[in-house]
Amino acid sequence: MKDNRKFINQLQAGQTVEQVFLVRDKDLRTTKTGGLFILCTLVDRTGSLPARMWQASEAVYAAIPIDGFLLIKGRIEDYKGNLQLIIDGCRPWASEKVDLADFMPVTELDVEQMWAELLEILGGVKDKHIKLLIKKFVEDHKLVSAFKKSPAALQLHHPFIGGLLEHTLAVARAAEALLPLYPRLNADLVLAGAFLHDIGKIEELAAGTSIQYTDRGQLVGHIILATIWVQQKAQLVAEEISEPFPQRTLDLIQHIILSHHGQYEFGSPKLPAVPEAFFLHHVDNLDAKVWMATHAIENDPDSDSAFTGFLKQFDTRLFKHSTEL
Repeated sequence: MKDNRKFINQLQAGQTVEQVFLVRDKDLRTTKTGGLFILCTLVDRTGSLPARMWQASEAVYAAIPIDGFLLIKGRIEDYKGNLQLIIDGCRPWASEKVDLADFMPVTELDVEQMWAELLEILGGVKDKHIKLLIKKFVEDHKLVSAFKKSPAALQLHHPFIGGLLEHTLAVARAAEALLPLYPRLNADLVLAGAFLHDIGKIEELAAGTSIQYTDRGQLVGHIILATIWVQQKAQLVAEEISEPFPQRTLDLIQHIILSHHGQYEFGSPKLPAVPEAFFLHHVDNLDAKVWMATHAIENDPDSDSAFTGFLKQFDTRLFKHSTEL
């Protein structure tokens, strides 16, 4: 098949398509006259698109792979102000024939530039032991490679390849900018927390054709994983310098990680008990919430309304024109 791919955000009503999509979900339904039709959601790295196939059959429905690839012939239609794809024909497509980067959302920022900037910020850490601890993480090439590719969440904020690095850098930037306003804080602890608070998501989440929790992520979770890794890396530092890693420093870094969700009901094993933990929790939450709000506005399907639909994560609707003064 000749690839004349148009990404979902480039499609327009009236176009015909013959290309491969990733299928996120599917449903077999019955028309008023008793016929069968298929509803499914197609995705690529730029977004999602509802699709339907009339005069369908159970055999065609069964052959459509969820979280798999489908070669589709069809046409784009406008339905009540939104685009949908009408499927005229389809067949499964082998995953080996596609570039996964076309189908999974990826950060729009330069990964290596982000990593270099994060290292520059962390270079401001002065405490000998914290500096060596960070160095042990940075020198772990397998971990760093995974860190650069990992999403930050399943769906709420930065749910895309490179999202963890993008979010971590944003938290580190915000921390660096705000720390001069709070000179009584231990800046080294804050910067270490900014770097390490979500690092366990490397093993909590897996991104193949979709972002899913790993078994270890479900059973242990990123907060505990990060706390364990800090203990292990601290032990490596102690062996390297032939002296114990300071227990209080270790306890404080682990506490900042353990408390960064802020409340028990949000998954924090501990509540913040030092000023640096309160600071990191709120900076982390700030970046997540602002990202969620701006992306909810940008992706709201109703272009005519001044407000988004009701958003459960905010328990309200958001006004979409605050920047247009």
